[in-house]
Amino acid sequence: MRIAVLRETAPGEARVALVPEVVQRLIKSGHQVSVERGAGLAAGFTDADYEKAGARVLESRAEVLTGAELWAHVRRPTAEEIGEAPEGTTLVSMLGVEPTEPLLPALAARRLTFLGLERVPRITRAQSMDVLSSQATVAGYKAVLIGAAELGKLLPMLTTAAGTLAPAKVLVLGAGVAGLQAIATARRLGAVVAGFDVRPAAREQVLSLGATFVGPEVSADYEGEGGYARTLTAEEQAATREALAAAIPQHDLLISTAQVPGRRAPVLVDGKALATLRPGSVVVDLAAETGGNVEGSKAGERVVIGGVVVLGPVQLAATVPLHASQMFARNVLTLVQHLSTKEGALRIDPEDEITKPMLITLNGQVPGGER
Repeated sequence: MRIAVLRETAPGEARVALVPEVVQRLIKSGHQVSVERGAGLAAGFTDADYEKAGARVLESRAEVLTGAELWAHVRRPTAEEIGEAPEGTTLVSMLGVEPTEPLLPALAARRLTFLGLERVPRITRAQSMDVLSSQATVAGYKAVLIGAAELGKLLPMLTTAAGTLAPAKVLVLGAGVAGLQAIATARRLGAVVAGFDVRPAAREQVLSLGATFVGPEVSADYEGEGGYARTLTAEEQAATREALAAAIPQHDLLISTAQVPGRRAPVLVDGKALATLRPGSVVVDLAAETGGNVEGSKAGERVVIGGVVVLGPVQLAATVPLHASQMFARNVLTLVQHLSTKEGALRIDPEDEITKPMLITLNGQVPGGER
């Protein structure tokens, strides 16, 4: 199989779809890999690293794409970039939060098969392909660091000649992959940490990391398909906010990570709850790009509401590009292995339990009609 890796063009994107270590493994398996010059530099991987791994490093996008059967990308390409792909190519990338419909004409014109990486099903066989989990790990870690950088106090307790400094109190809302990583990171930095999630299994996970569990009683009924929290009704969301209201004012740093795949993020901290935080407190809303868990947060912006700093970072994983790229590339490697025949050829089975939910288009056509 001939695989193409291009330099990412999305603003602020520093990751690369395949790293040299993974390229080497693919080539040893009989695949051919072409990489656009400079594709890995922002993530810390030089052209020489790729050449040493056995890849062809080429000057132009057109050269890299020529003859490619599979095109691996981190952020989904634009319609113009898709128009540069050879007919019949299979594109593998993340979809992002924007609707896919505007890309359909370009995909159809080039008869491209497009696999959306966020749609990897949550089944045991596909765990090693799950980019949502791998990138959320990075985001949860970085969320604590940017929150701590904004906070006017240190996270750990310190005993000094000038007296004792009390530790900061951190509350993490949402105990999925990002939330659990945020809890673990805040604990390592010495903060007193609490966590919350609506799913019963999350309580045990939060407690296992040494944090306390706060908020309302959780219910198995709140858990949806694949282990994600389902979308709560307006009444259920209101009850959750009310129960959290007592815990929120006691904390210095809030990190909110609650999201429902394909849906608007639930509002967990409304304006009334936000007003109970002390001035100088910090909120990091990792769900800002999908509507926000915090009322008033804005995707990609820093806003101050009543003396509280509210951060709405987007694409946090791209700010730790080396490790994020390594994990992303290993996810793609496992997917490529799944899509390969014993002879190393690419085979797309639209009825396969992993491939089927990922298909946006098959040979340019939307399976089962437009999404």
